[in-house]
Amino acid sequence: MIAAPSGQSLQSCESEPIRIPGAIQAHGYLIAFEEVEGLVKHVSHNLPELLGKPQVELLGRPLQQVLPVDLLEQVRQALTLEHLEEANPLSWTRPIRDMDVILHRNHGLVFLEFEPDDHGGVEPAGLARALARLQQARTLPELCEGAVREVRALTGFDRVVVYRFDDGGDGQVVAEDRVEDIDSYLGMHFPAADIPAQARALYHENWIRNIPDAQYQAVPLVPAFLHGSERDPIDLTHAVLRSVSPIHCQYVRNQGLRASMSVSLISDDKLWGLISCGHREPLYLPYRTRMACRSVGVLVSLMIRALENRQVQREIDAREAQLAALIQGMCDSRGEVLSGLCERATDLLELVDATGVAVLVEDELCSLGECPSAEDVRILAAWVTAEMDASGIYATRCLADELPDARRYSDRASGVLALALPKPVRNLVLWFRPEIVTTVVWSGNPAKLEPTAPASGPGLNYPHPRRSFDAWKELVQLRSQRWRPSDLFAAKDLRRSAIELDLARQVERERQAVRLRDEIVAAVSHDLRSPITIILMKVGMLQRQLEKLALGDDRLPSSLEVIETAANRMNALISDLLDLSKIESDRLALDLKQARLADVCAQPILLSRPLAEIKNISLEYAADQDIQVLVEAERIFQVLMNLLGNAIKFTAPGGLVQLSMQRVGPMAQISVSDNGRGMSQAQQARVFERFWHVQEDNPTGHGLGLYIAKGIVEAHGGELSVTSALGEGSTFTFTLPIAP
Repeated sequence: MIAAPSGQSLQSCESEPIRIPGAIQAHGYLIAFEEVEGLVKHVSHNLPELLGKPQVELLGRPLQQVLPVDLLEQVRQALTLEHLEEANPLSWTRPIRDMDVILHRNHGLVFLEFEPDDHGGVEPAGLARALARLQQARTLPELCEGAVREVRALTGFDRVVVYRFDDGGDGQVVAEDRVEDIDSYLGMHFPAADIPAQARALYHENWIRNIPDAQYQAVPLVPAFLHGSERDPIDLTHAVLRSVSPIHCQYVRNQGLRASMSVSLISDDKLWGLISCGHREPLYLPYRTRMACRSVGVLVSLMIRALENRQVQREIDAREAQLAALIQGMCDSRGEVLSGLCERATDLLELVDATGVAVLVEDELCSLGECPSAEDVRILAAWVTAEMDASGIYATRCLADELPDARRYSDRASGVLALALPKPVRNLVLWFRPEIVTTVVWSGNPAKLEPTAPASGPGLNYPHPRRSFDAWKELVQLRSQRWRPSDLFAAKDLRRSAIELDLARQVERERQAVRLRDEIVAAVSHDLRSPITIILMKVGMLQRQLEKLALGDDRLPSSLEVIETAANRMNALISDLLDLSKIESDRLALDLKQARLADVCAQPILLSRPLAEIKNISLEYAADQDIQVLVEAERIFQVLMNLLGNAIKFTAPGGLVQLSMQRVGPMAQISVSDNGRGMSQAQQARVFERFWHVQEDNPTGHGLGLYIAKGIVEAHGGELSVTSALGEGSTFTFTLPIAP
């Protein structure tokens, strides 16, 4: 066995550099050359015996000086392929023994691996028949049993098993085919330490791992590092000859085996398990046979996904009645949607096959079936809420491992499945499953650690691979039955329905609020307009009578002017409130007609001039007589009167207000500019908000004018914006569609 490259301190299997062993297995040979320059950079120590040349005539030499002409031409043709592996295997005919040549690229190097070719292996017809038989499987157990049977028939291994991983990395043998006189592993569990995480990651990348003889003496690479630096070991992740962990070789030997092979089973891009093969004598499988086994692994992987999905769908379909009843219960609930679940206890429990369930809506708790105490449920709900991710779903079958206090009620809640609604107050459903005490049969004691053994090389230590594979029974507690994928799907579906119903209720409540507001505004507006109209009529009559009397006392006329101004303000506010209601309920109807923009702007300018003259403000108007727009003129009049009025109001005496227009693409652009006080960035950010207005020197503002103006412009298909700077003035710009 070969030690790891110098400088690697190995304390456990998890830290062993299995991708960079610096060596290959003894039944083959390796060349690695730079693809760009074509110079040989690395060779296996045994390559001279294959090529009949000393090592000094191999390293650093062009590939054409190293390979025979017939093989060199095949390599050159293969290099033209985007996916080099499509050329595998190349055939090299030799007088002594023919070779298969297997190529792959990695980090700028091309690797050539040489293996014996005895012209055996699985015929395409035999593989086709095996795959056809596997495709007849209708259940997962049938598929696994078929897989071990077919792989053993293709390879001749003494024992072939399907080894399935659980979420924690432990494995269980779920199918087996073997000769009669070898031990059975069927049903046994194997601890995660037997195949550590980094090895599982490598299985995910490589479909096949093959060891023809676990007693091989590893053949080192020369040199063992890239660029002559011990900090850059050669990555052999994808090499078929990669020397495997010496720990694993000893592990294989401890099982009484000499040869092994593993085929990965990958479902939903995760390592689901392995087809693991073992033989008591050395057994070399040619490349074609291994690729046939890989094809079996690929097909089985695809079928695992399909059969599991089919089973999940069957389970989901079987729960449609419960889900429909629960959704109806939420619909019928007069309070929060989750409260309606409490009336459907049986359906709620059967939905995920739970023995207890708690529904927590804000501070109200409803418990059904076998549950922890109310206090424990509230504490658990707070903890679950903190642990839950954005999916709104939390599930565990061993709550006590994550929340030690949960041991107290493991007989009712060792397993928890929870859903939460995305609301600021707590709205959760928590399902419970009790502890199921079971006996697990392990292959050896998973808790018994082997002592560390010294390895060749300074400071290196390897953990002993375990020696015992005898059946060992363990009593497992504080675990519930697993939550199946269909349980999680049902919980997610119920959560989605609850969210949809809750949102629908919120929308309906908001609609009712808008309708109620509109009704109140309409009623108040109607009831106020009549007395205000009467007040204005009486004020006008009194003013005319006073003019006839000519009393010489101006206090009464002044009071009447105040009353008239206040009444007009009330009238304007009523109109604004009605417009606000229409804009917010998207009911602002427009009677669009073609008009000349200059004519639309003329009246607001005319009516604004007296106000500007009172303050000695220049009001300039630049009209374009050719621009035709599609507008409701009265509404645009309303917008312009607001913008011009504000510009005059916030411009000091002697200032300037300008109205201009121009065509910009398919829109007409109208600007109202002033050189008044201007606005800060904070004020500009809020200027179009309803009920917000500048307080200083603005006693009559009610904060609706610009909000309504923006709504009117947007209803026309335009935009209203502002640019301003303190002390420099403001420019309000809006757009209107050009008439076709």
